[in-house]
Amino acid sequence: MPAIVLIGAQWGDEGKGKATDLLGGKVTHVVRYQGGNNAGHTVVTPDGEKYALHLIPSGILTPGCTPVIGNGVVVDPHVLVEEMQGLADRGVDVGRIRLSADAHLIMPYHIAIDKVSERYLGKAKIGTTGRGIGPCYQDKIARIGVRVQDLLDPSILAQKVESALELKNQILTKIYNRKALDPQQVVEETLAVGEQIKPLIADTRLLLNQAHEAGEWILLEGSQGTLLDVDHGTYPYVTSSSPTSGGAAAGSGLGPRAIERSVGILKAYTTRVGSGPFPTELFDDSGEYLRKQGGEVGVTTGRDRRCGWFDAVVARYATRVNSLTDFFLTKLDVLSSLETVPICVAYDVDGVRHDEMPMTQTEFHHAKPIYEEMPGWFEDIRHCRTFDELPANAQAYVHRLEELSGARMSVIGVGPGREENVVVRDLV
Repeated sequence: MPAIVLIGAQWGDEGKGKATDLLGGKVTHVVRYQGGNNAGHTVVTPDGEKYALHLIPSGILTPGCTPVIGNGVVVDPHVLVEEMQGLADRGVDVGRIRLSADAHLIMPYHIAIDKVSERYLGKAKIGTTGRGIGPCYQDKIARIGVRVQDLLDPSILAQKVESALELKNQILTKIYNRKALDPQQVVEETLAVGEQIKPLIADTRLLLNQAHEAGEWILLEGSQGTLLDVDHGTYPYVTSSSPTSGGAAAGSGLGPRAIERSVGILKAYTTRVGSGPFPTELFDDSGEYLRKQGGEVGVTTGRDRRCGWFDAVVARYATRVNSLTDFFLTKLDVLSSLETVPICVAYDVDGVRHDEMPMTQTEFHHAKPIYEEMPGWFEDIRHCRTFDELPANAQAYVHRLEELSGARMSVIGVGPGREENVVVRDLV
C-alpha cells in the first residue's frame, strides 16, 4: 500500500493533528519526519478529551497504531519523557512509540545558545521558540551532532559532548557572557533521562520499509508548514528543516516512490506565528475576530497567532512544491457569521500584479494582497457531514478555493471535534 504524507500548506498551525487523527484509524504507522518540539498538534477525541502533542505523532491516540519518531526529527529527551508521562497518566499506552536510532538529540547547550543568540539579534530576530531546534540541526549538518543511538554507548556520548563543549562554552562565555556548561554533568543528565527512552529505540528505517513491503498504510506527518521550509519557505523566517513532501522521504527512510499521495492541510483563512512577511495579515477587528473565533494561540509557544484572509497564491505554491493531490480544509466554521469573506487571489508588488509567488525576498516583503470578495453565511455548520448540507455560500467559497489552489478539497473541517468533518473524498 502507498504511504501518504500530510503537509502544512501555509505557515503551519493549519490543523494537521486533526487530519492525522482522522486517518489514524486507517493506517498502521504514523510518522513524524522532521522538526522537534517547536511545533504541536491539538487533537480532540470523541469523548471531548483534548491532547496537546509536541513530539509524539498523533497516532498515539489510535489503538493498534505504531507512532514513529523518524530520523529527521530532533528530539529533546526531557520533553519526550515529560510528554510520554503526561499521556501515560491519562491511560494512553506509550510503549508503542518507536524512536529512530538516527534521530539527533537536542542537548542543553543547543537550548542555551538558541535563547541567548535570539535575544542578541534584537529587532532582527527570527522568532524561534528558543528550544534548541536550529542549533541542533546546525550540529547535525556540521557532523558534530549527538544521536539517539549514542545513549546506548556512554563513552561515545561523553566524547561527543566534551568535543562539542570545547567550542560551545567559548561561545557562551566569551560572546554572550554566560556561564559555561560542565560536560560531565551534561552527560550524566542525558544518560539518566535516556534510560527512560531506551526501550523505544529502533531501526525505524527498516521497520517502515518492512511495513510498506507488507502492504500496510503509512501516514507521514510534517510539523510546521510549506512556507516555513528551510529551502522553499520565506527565508530567513523559516524553520531549520524541510516540512515539505520532499523532506518526508529523507526524514523517514522511506523511498520517494513509496509516497503516492500528498495531502495539503489548509486553514480556511491564514495564520502565522513569529516574525516574517505575511501579505494578508489583518490588524483590525477582522483579525481579532479570526483570532478569537479560531482560538489562534500556539499549542507549543502560547503566542497569539497573526491572522489574515485566505491566500490563494500561497496555496498554489504549496500545491506545486509538494505535488499535492488533495486538500484537507480546516476551520471553515470560523468564518460563519461574516457578511463577506475576502480571498487573496494575487499580489500587487510595486504596481506589478503577481499571480504566483514572487521570486525574491524583497518582492515578497513588498507584496500587497489583491482581494476577491465572496458572500458569507450565517448558519452553524458544525453539524454538517455532507457537502450538500453546507450553506450555498459556504459551498461556493470552498469551490472557489479549490479552483484557485489547484488541488481538490477532499475533506472539510467544520469544527474542532474528531467527527466534525465533511468527507467529500476518502483520503485512504
